[in-house]
Amino acid sequence: MSNRVDLVVPVKVLLRAKSRLLGAADNGAGDRTAHERLALALVTDTMTAARAAERVRRLLAITSDPNVAEVLTGLGVETVPDVPGGLNAALAYGADLLRQDHPGARIGALQADLPALRPEELDAALAAAPERAFVPDRQGTGTTLLLAGLGPLDPRFGPGSAAAHAASGAAELLGPWPSLRCDVDTAEDLVAAAALGLGEHTARLLAPAA
Repeated sequence: MSNRVDLVVPVKVLLRAKSRLLGAADNGAGDRTAHERLALALVTDTMTAARAAERVRRLLAITSDPNVAEVLTGLGVETVPDVPGGLNAALAYGADLLRQDHPGARIGALQADLPALRPEELDAALAAAPERAFVPDRQGTGTTLLLAGLGPLDPRFGPGSAAAHAASGAAELLGPWPSLRCDVDTAEDLVAAAALGLGEHTARLLAPAA
């Protein structure tokens, strides 16, 4: 089995993405266009960092948003349309596609809302991971990264996913990689990510007007 990993990344249609962040991009005004730009910036910075990680061989985004697909294709990321059934169905579908192309590959799932992600921290987590493992979010209840060896991905994302993944036999990974644990769902999360250092696209979008 290769020491590099193929990752599937789910990305919602921007219109429905990150509802709890509405207003974060425009000082509370709640403009939908500004909000969608922020949601896209989060994804773009996450994917840019993941592509730069040496231990990531392949990235596959599952999205039915044409704007997201266009931007990610421009970054060199493969995209395929979403499937019915929700987040875990999309991840299982993407994992199956990756396995069809490379049956012996190590696969995983990465969340798309890690705007402070550092490639070296993702590399360190991938290097430390046993065959099946997960990285919890900074609150300790969610999951930002799930890894499988040659077995099924068996994603269990949703409320309480950290406990669900632990129950599935995945080892919990707790290392010095705060940017990998800092997913962004709320304004508070965005502040925490900013303290770590946002990626270029999110930082530029949120920069105060001159």
